[in-house]
Amino acid sequence: QVQLVESGGGLVQPGGSLRLSCAASGGTFSNYVMGWFRQAAGKEREFVAGIRWSGGGARYADAVKNRFTISRDNAENTVYLQMNSLKPEDTAIYYCAVDVRVISGILATSSAYDYWGQGTQVTVSS
Repeated sequence: QVQLVESGGGLVQPGGSLRLSCAASGGTFSNYVMGWFRQAAGKEREFVAGIRWSGGGARYADAVKNRFTISRDNAENTVYLQMNSLKPEDTAIYYCAVDVRVISGILATSSAYDYWGQGTQVTVSS
């Protein structure tokens, strides 16, 4: 079974930066899609960014498109989410997820993803 462990969350001031990490194990990952989702208190889980484990292409939610960057280090089986210019509305639990049945590219719906990490809290506050 695929296992995902997120880390890197914390408290940051508005305008600051954080880098989240997702350490993956238990799969080959060569053709998987890795996604980052977030869920704020009392709200639905929403797509943040996604990337193929190999090959090209990344996808971002409009709310983060020019501030967040998803990347991967295949040698370390790790996916990252670099978050810059953070805003209070970015406050949420951030989850790493894997879609192992990639048919239609990088999907933005949580139901498309098969495995999830435990989440890491990001709080943006002054």
